[in-house]
Amino acid sequence: MTATDNKALIEHFYRAFQQKDYQNMAACYHPQATFRDEAFGLNGAEEIGAMWQMLCERGKDMQMTFAVTEHHGGRITAHWEAQYTFSQSGRRVHNKIDAEFEFLDGKIIQHIDRFSFWNWSRQALGLPGLLLGWTPLLKNKVQTMAMKNLRSFMKSNGR
Repeated sequence: MTATDNKALIEHFYRAFQQKDYQNMAACYHPQATFRDEAFGLNGAEEIGAMWQMLCERGKDMQMTFAVTEHHGGRITAHWEAQYTFSQSGRRVHNKIDAEFEFLDGKIIQHIDRFSFWNWSRQALGLPGLLLGWTPLLKNKVQTMAMKNLRSFMKSNGR
């Protein structure tokens, strides 16, 4: 696949995300794909697809924008912004994320999202996030809860 094909795949992925079409999002991943961000570390298309399903179903008021860039050497990056109500606190969040992708056999094999955990935590969690969002303690707690929520979601959806 060419860099142009890979860029088109990522544009398709984010258009599906805008429509909360988690099935088309999941179809963009290679079976052995990995995903990493400030909350999740996932292995395999099934886990990744379940995460997107959970986020799409819970993000009822989520709106997002994106821009995809092709770099020399075929690397594809994207900048996307999501605005939503964080379900656990009821607080509004405007998260700004930079993504990097690697590809294998015409699918995403590695997806890394980077964002400021402190900026996210102060919006999503309020005062605790403002005061503790820079600490490994809070980040580890959020990661543990995110994975616990995903495992519960997967179990309740027969995965």
